[in-house]
Amino acid sequence: MEYNVYLLATDPNNPCRDIIHSRDTELKIRVYCLNEDKFIANSNEIQLFGYANNRLYAFETIDISAEDALDVVGAIQWYAEYIEFPEMEILPEDPRPNQSLAV
Repeated sequence: MEYNVYLLATDPNNPCRDIIHSRDTELKIRVYCLNEDKFIANSNEIQLFGYANNRLYAFETIDISAEDALDVVGAIQWYAEYIEFPEMEILPEDPRPNQSLAV
């Protein structure tokens, strides 16, 4: 069984501005901490959400291609392990009240 290897680009000035990169594909996912960051969903990308350590995270792909779409959840699970919260539940919709998906 093949496993993807993920890398993380971090912003030293903002610990909530990570970008997950797949080493083997073109997949990139931007991470937002919704407790601190403003987030406007891009209708051309995939967005998923998750709670960890009393923070709500948004995960948004960057220039997603069809062949990379199946790896998004695996990359987010890897990130959950990285932040030492492997039990993060990945949500398909923004759980905040009065939030709607950009269409």
